[in-house]
Amino acid sequence: MGDSFYEYLLKVWIQGNRTSAVKPYREMWEKSMKGLLSLIRRTTPSSFAYICEKNGDSLSDKMDELACFAPGMLALGSSGYGPDDSQKFLSLAEELAWTCYNFYQSTPTKLAGENYFFHPGGDMTVGTSWNILRPETVESLFYLWRLTGNKTYQEWGWNIFQAFEKNSRVEGGYVGLKDVNTGVKDNMMQSFFLAETLKYLYLLFSPPSVISLDEWVFNTEAHPLRIVTRHDDGESLGKSDGKPKPIVRLRGRKEGRSG
Repeated sequence: MGDSFYEYLLKVWIQGNRTSAVKPYREMWEKSMKGLLSLIRRTTPSSFAYICEKNGDSLSDKMDELACFAPGMLALGSSGYGPDDSQKFLSLAEELAWTCYNFYQSTPTKLAGENYFFHPGGDMTVGTSWNILRPETVESLFYLWRLTGNKTYQEWGWNIFQAFEKNSRVEGGYVGLKDVNTGVKDNMMQSFFLAETLKYLYLLFSPPSVISLDEWVFNTEAHPLRIVTRHDDGESLGKSDGKPKPIVRLRGRKEGRSG
């Protein structure tokens, strides 16, 4: 579930002002979310919700921190459903966000590893144990705070920021950790830490009017794009100049590098 394709289906619909011209993207997103629901499992004894990793016909009880963008995506898309489904998807978003937050809380440094495995009767254990300053969890906390007004998400974000300050801050900036269990640092600050992680943390504590979600939609690199003012017949306001438009390449979420 680490592919930006799914969130772009939703965000093209939002940027197109939810009109009939972009409705097919919403329909494709809803169809893909039915597939996502088939991958949801819950742990024992704590009932952490997680998204299984699907490889071909096999499922693995593993979830990457990279997939922690999904709670924010689900919360953002929940408003397009009827009341019952809207609440179902928002509740699922909140459950998954709690799991992602506990990716952080479950380690000695309070920073998340790269991925986690889930075991019957044992909840979760960290798999790949490096942390490269990823933004996905705080991104979802930002969306959930904006959409619900629940200050709990600000508290979780503050705890994550404090863990970055304690474990990753160095004289020249911030670095990742080679191991979230020991706190041993690497020597690299990923570009997305400034462009995304800190941006979403800043917005998490900013008034909702700052880059309002009623006027803007974020792409997967956290760049805000203005929602198009569009008639429902598919025509956007303003006249075309007749010139060919440049092809825009939609980038997937960055893998980042470790070490």
